[in-house]
Amino acid sequence: MAKNAPVFSNFVYEGKDEVYKNHPLKEGEFYNPILQGAYPDPAITRKGDDYYMVHSSFAMFPGVPIFHSKDLVNWTQIGHVLDRTSQLNVHDTGISAGVYAPDIEYNPNNDTFYMITTAFAGGLGNIVVKTKDPLQGWSEPNKLQFDGIDPSLFFDDNGKAYVVHNDAPDKGKELYEGHRVIKIWEYDLEKDQVVAGTDKIIVDGGVDIEKKPIWIEAPHIYKKDGRYYLMSAEGGTGGNHSEVVFVSDDPRGPYKPAPNNPILSQRHLNPNRANKVDWAGHADLVEGPDGKHYGVFLGIRPNEKGRVNIGRETFILPVDWSGEFPVFVNGLIPIEPKLKTPEGVENKTGEEGFFPNGNFTFTDNFTSEKLDHRWIGLRGPREDFISSTKKGLKINPFPVNIKEVKPTSTLFHRQQHNTFTYTTTLDYKPASEKDLAGIVALQSESFNYVFGITKKDKDYYVVLQRTEKGQSKIIASSKIDVKQPIRLQVKADEDDYQFSYSTNGTDFVNVGGTVSGDILSTNVAGGFTGTLLGLYATSANDANPQ
Repeated sequence: MAKNAPVFSNFVYEGKDEVYKNHPLKEGEFYNPILQGAYPDPAITRKGDDYYMVHSSFAMFPGVPIFHSKDLVNWTQIGHVLDRTSQLNVHDTGISAGVYAPDIEYNPNNDTFYMITTAFAGGLGNIVVKTKDPLQGWSEPNKLQFDGIDPSLFFDDNGKAYVVHNDAPDKGKELYEGHRVIKIWEYDLEKDQVVAGTDKIIVDGGVDIEKKPIWIEAPHIYKKDGRYYLMSAEGGTGGNHSEVVFVSDDPRGPYKPAPNNPILSQRHLNPNRANKVDWAGHADLVEGPDGKHYGVFLGIRPNEKGRVNIGRETFILPVDWSGEFPVFVNGLIPIEPKLKTPEGVENKTGEEGFFPNGNFTFTDNFTSEKLDHRWIGLRGPREDFISSTKKGLKINPFPVNIKEVKPTSTLFHRQQHNTFTYTTTLDYKPASEKDLAGIVALQSESFNYVFGITKKDKDYYVVLQRTEKGQSKIIASSKIDVKQPIRLQVKADEDDYQFSYSTNGTDFVNVGGTVSGDILSTNVAGGFTGTLLGLYATSANDANPQ
């Protein structure tokens, strides 16, 4: 442990979005999204009264956050599925590689839960892990013998099992860019492996290949009234995203598309609508506690400049399946900020350990034995660089800069609002200009802000550095006195970000004026993550005061 390792304490994250101020909850209502911040690609399963939901985590560590609910309204994070380096090796990968689109399924035939996903790192590819009890942790990964992405499992009531996934068309058959297929395999439950030679293309291109649909992906199979329904995302995960459905009398097809596709999309709507939710798709269905169907899916809430800083979040809508095909209720009109709770369900958001939503405040003094599950690392375990002390959380700095594609000594919390403040107290005396500790607002290793305390000659400085496309520049710096702990803050008002410090805990001094949130947006930086706000320490600092 470095002698002068920084200690962080008194952390406060406060969300202040207008939409929640303007739409206060009434009795029997809850907010949509149900999980704010970068919790994309939801998949859900049910065993009895217990619901479990998982999400993509890319190069974040631990991987695949898992949530539990009894009612689809109140959710508790119970941990992460891939919480060991033996299950997830992302130490040398860009932030948007790693774990894509997990699926979670409960198999009543053998009373076992399965999580299947694609890992673009560590030579894993498509993997499956399993457990009898999601609260007790998951097995080591089993590598699956097929290519492609977005695998999901289907367990038929006759005991048979299948995997469906997105893949490229057969060699030489790609008709246009973005042409993909959905494949099915038989799955051997004893060997936890697909049965060689059983693969079959069940959807080519999408609903109508004449229209050149792109990125048919994220398939799930459901059985209802003796028939098999295949639901997939179509159109890519951006502005043309949608959800489509097909039906067959046999799990291996042939599948015919519903006449009313898409069954969920926001792509046809007025781009200037209020409280805009966009990019809706990548859905999964489950039967609710009231006997009705519900669908979880990803969407975004862009800020006033159309930037996607929060990333792709998890939404829910009721699904009407009274006819032949499921349809998302109000899924083709502007998605509202609030929904009615299922009958008999009380919304306990933020209480009793349930995940908060709407405008909320999360505080952490880092005094409890266990770190809150919302805190994550990047590319490696948090335990490698943190330790708990009486004064707060000590971060042992790695000789790694936030711009490097390596595990960083940074503890991250997702940005969950377009308007927020994120504040912490830092007790730190850097020994040299190579030392820096503070806060970081990060979209990726190539797009981020660093705001921290460092040393130059005999003086201490607070410095703000902006990195865009991997090129860094110092926005501003200011000489400070570090005899007492310093309070650091980043706050955003939609696309306007400000970085400030306080030496007395109450009066904040801005550094660098108002800066743009542009580089923190998915649609500027690329990739699939939302902004991560981090408590950062390094002994490889290059943000040197001017």
